Amino acid sequence: MQRLKVFETKNSRSKEINYKNPPMPRGFSYVCGEWDNGYVIENQFDGSQFVWVPVGALEPNGTLDGNFFTEKLGRRYWIDEKFSPETYNEPLTAELSWQKKSVQKYGGFYISRYCISKSDYSYKPMSVKGKIPWTSMDFAHAKMVAEWFESSSDISSHLMYGAEYDTVMEWLIESGAKTRREVVQYSSAWGNYWNSSNSAKSIATVGSKEEWCVNNIFDLAGNVKEWTQERFGDEKYVLRGGSNYDDGISHPVVKRTPIGNNYVYYGASFRVTLCLKWNITKLNMQRQGTFDWSPCFCNIKIKNAQQKC
Repeated sequence: MQRLKVFETKNSRSKEINYKNPPMPRGFSYVCGEWDNGYVIENQFDGSQFVWVPVGALEPNGTLDGNFFTEKLGRRYWIDEKFSPETYNEPLTAELSWQKKSVQKYGGFYISRYCISKSDYSYKPMSVKGKIPWTSMDFAHAKMVAEWFESSSDISSHLMYGAEYDTVMEWLIESGAKTRREVVQYSSAWGNYWNSSNSAKSIATVGSKEEWCVNNIFDLAGNVKEWTQERFGDEKYVLRGGSNYDDGISHPVVKRTPIGNNYVYYGASFRVTLCLKWNITKLNMQRQGTFDWSPCFCNIKIKNAQQKC
């Protein structure tokens, strides 16, 4: 896999350390990967895993307002979409504004490595391998669970925005992990679609096949559609990608599907993204390893840690 070609401006060079040094929130530890090909961290309490998206390294070709395409964190045009208040739109909420500021400070954000599932013993949401995605919920339920997922002095969580989803798609292309054709036109070869050669012909457990993994994120293509906070008009929200019932040509990973916010869809799940807060202090380390201190976080790479993702 080729190394990510970094897009820098005069103003971004001084902040280069950010996206190349993923911050480590309190209570998490390093699992595997590098900043540009899928840096994975794990919640030490429940094993939920997240992957760093190095937004600061990307080209500023996204939009937050639907008019000016000058943002690294932002929505992108992929097929024949139109961005307007009457069609695809995404209000700049306080939550999204804080995420933008966090990305500007730290250089990126974390996305759940897997679609969210629930614990065998409770309804606690988790981002772990080997579980069936949590489906059959409407938009409001998915949003509520996502916000409940993580909350501490270091981080908060939320349902993925369209701006974050498209930023991940842009990263897949710019990193060389996938071609634009594989992302925009034909995603069958790297996801659980009905027409995939290795299709499960049903919803598969997350993380079940290595060929469905890209930049250490599993099951972006196929298996289940994913709720986002992007809207269509005033009353619909947008599902992204395709499910195991779809094919990877009509429903590539960037596909937008407007759907009523009260509609409960069996073939849809969701991911969580983390917002790194500004008021973080240095951590008290409880495990020995090699340390790379930053002003607010420390990066941990545990000696003899398992590097295979």
